[in-house]
Amino acid sequence: MVAAASLDPDAVLWSAPPHERAGRPLLVLLHGYGSNEQDLFGLLPYLPDAFVVASVRAPLSPPFPVPGHSWFPIDGPQRRDPDQVAAAVTGLLEWLDDVRGDAAPVGLLGFSQGGAMALQALRTRPDAAAFAVVLAGFALPGAVDGDEELAAARPPVFWGRGSRDEVIAADLVAHTAQWLPDHVDLSGRVYADLAHSVSEDELADVRVFLEKRLAAISWPRLLERRAPRGRPPGPGSPAG
Repeated sequence: MVAAASLDPDAVLWSAPPHERAGRPLLVLLHGYGSNEQDLFGLLPYLPDAFVVASVRAPLSPPFPVPGHSWFPIDGPQRRDPDQVAAAVTGLLEWLDDVRGDAAPVGLLGFSQGGAMALQALRTRPDAAAFAVVLAGFALPGAVDGDEELAAARPPVFWGRGSRDEVIAADLVAHTAQWLPDHVDLSGRVYADLAHSVSEDELADVRVFLEKRLAAISWPRLLERRAPRGRPPGPGSPAG
């Protein structure tokens, strides 16, 4: 068994100082392979202000020359060591238990390998988060102990991907498209001409999804809806 891969609490980027977090819903951002906590934090202007957002850094370093950080190693296009994946999920859940306190429901938003982590966290412990957003991500093959419980709970999951994403293998996409409807309350979209990145159209859909999650928990501080400005930063990390 591989030891839990602990997260560095000093590397977490927060959208609000500690005294402004209590009782607010928490949205955790999980970057992709070869990236870091700065990447998805750039999406902050596109997310509802009612959330406290925490962007975390994955605990591992990919082999040279890949920069940044990773959640678990990649051994070829399709191979992920289940023990390494489990260690990454355990580390994420331990960090989440330490910081969530009396927070309202927690959500996970991941890109690429971070999207796989969001789903794997739900599969490992279905009560760990109330919902997930998976951008250019995928469900890992193989059974997980919490799959049956997850299928009974069916939490809301948004899955967005580009029609021109050549980074995530076609059989992983096909597996994810088959697996998700059997285990979650799925919504999402395939974005024409989008590669392994995110677009303004996708972020607008993500915002609608997140606002629905806020409404579902009767969160009283639904923000004023301001139109995002400029182009979204494009997470460009390789697939995990």
